[in-house]
Amino acid sequence: MTQHDEPIRLGQFLKLVGLADTGGHARALLDDGAVTVNGEPEARRGRQLRPGDVVEVDLPGGVQRATVED
Repeated sequence: MTQHDEPIRLGQFLKLVGLADTGGHARALLDDGAVTVNGEPEARRGRQLRPGDVVEVDLPGGVQRATVED
């Protein structure tokens, strides 16, 4: 997570954990419907994530998962 337990935005998180190379790549993944948060499809790059949220991205090499930590 970020300092002071501030929420992180989905687009930032995708880049931080290496699921997207750039902001444009994150947007493309979201536009393609390749991203879910806690099992629900998500298309908003600005979605606020909280500790415990599970983000999955359907990439060409298979589904990759990352969990938001404190």
